[in-house]
Amino acid sequence: MRAEIITIGDELLIGQVVDTNSAWIAERLNEIGIELYQITSVHDQREHIIAALDEAFSRAGIVLTTGGLGPTNDDITKRVLCEYFDTPLIEDKRVRTHISDLYRDRPDVLNKLTATQWLVPESAEILENRVGSAPLMIFHHGKQILASMPGVPYEMKIAMEEQILPYLSRQLSEISNQIMHRTLQVTGIAESSLAILLEKYEDAMPSMLHLAYLPKDGIIRLRLSVYGDMTAEQMNRWFEDLKTLVADYLIADTDEPLEVIVGKLLAERGQTISTAESCTGGKLAALLSKHPGSSAFYFGSVISYDNSVKEHLLDVPSEMIKAHGVVSEEVVRVMAESVRKHLNTDFSIATSGIAGPSGGSKEKPVGTVWMAWATPEGTFAECFHLGKLREQVTDRACTKALVGMLKILTNK
Repeated sequence: MRAEIITIGDELLIGQVVDTNSAWIAERLNEIGIELYQITSVHDQREHIIAALDEAFSRAGIVLTTGGLGPTNDDITKRVLCEYFDTPLIEDKRVRTHISDLYRDRPDVLNKLTATQWLVPESAEILENRVGSAPLMIFHHGKQILASMPGVPYEMKIAMEEQILPYLSRQLSEISNQIMHRTLQVTGIAESSLAILLEKYEDAMPSMLHLAYLPKDGIIRLRLSVYGDMTAEQMNRWFEDLKTLVADYLIADTDEPLEVIVGKLLAERGQTISTAESCTGGKLAALLSKHPGSSAFYFGSVISYDNSVKEHLLDVPSEMIKAHGVVSEEVVRVMAESVRKHLNTDFSIATSGIAGPSGGSKEKPVGTVWMAWATPEGTFAECFHLGKLREQVTDRACTKALVGMLKILTNK
């Protein structure tokens, strides 16, 4: 089954808001065997929305829309959908009760505009939006389905997980799941070299299999996909063969973020980690603390951007900085060991580098980053050269830091 997403809102087209919803929806759809064919963003404009609906229905059996469901005049999605499906608005008592309960402690919100939220298209099937006032609407277009959801990410995700995905799964229960994905992650090899390594493997793949190369920040994700008639057992055999071919470069056989994989390994062992960051400015700390459950293994960070912080909080001698510079093996070793000691963790990671665009030298050009990993068995340090663009350098540094930690934890 094929689906399309239509995101509605002027803010998406002027760059004021970034569309993170579509990527998240695409992953969830694939999990239940629905292939996403196209994503379209449109203005809050009647003609634009109608044209997008016509085009989407010409290609897909399922259309998902996000945005434009608020109570203000610029939110026109509900009205346009009523016109498109030739149905009037009627009051829904269940939605009215839900909205009244939702804003019971905020009577100022229960005004004439909010009251328009309990008006719903008569022909639509209404599903509960537990955390918001905009009802979730399901329309049937012959054998095709349209689901309309709010654009606010946290509302949309709850709507998808609690209502839309279960609804679609029930509708598609008689259709076999013909979409499967398996992903592994490799590092330490160029994309072109990897393609040469896998040339014979790809030549032997049947037509329903597809191998995608997805490089980012020094990691290459290899996604093996099935679009057609193949059993999970057959897919697994191909996947295991792929793992064998790239074993020398393999760091993970799942599509989880590296910080999640590192966190799971630490949590399973009852071990902890801390960070001391200079050039990464807290990015590494943000990654390690980003996901639920991170308090089980992540203790904290010292963001030592200025030399005085390195000296006073991380015990880096000023003489060492003068002799070797802050971007040096000597300094990152002390940073890692000090933060591990002060925060009393099993492991720690330290970063110090030149992110640019200025500050480089012939000996230490922009992109030079030293890292250290302090462990119960000792401290390890390594120097990397990670490019010339500031954001690229810091993102790659975080990836290298996590890869290094993963190798330590897996004894690679």
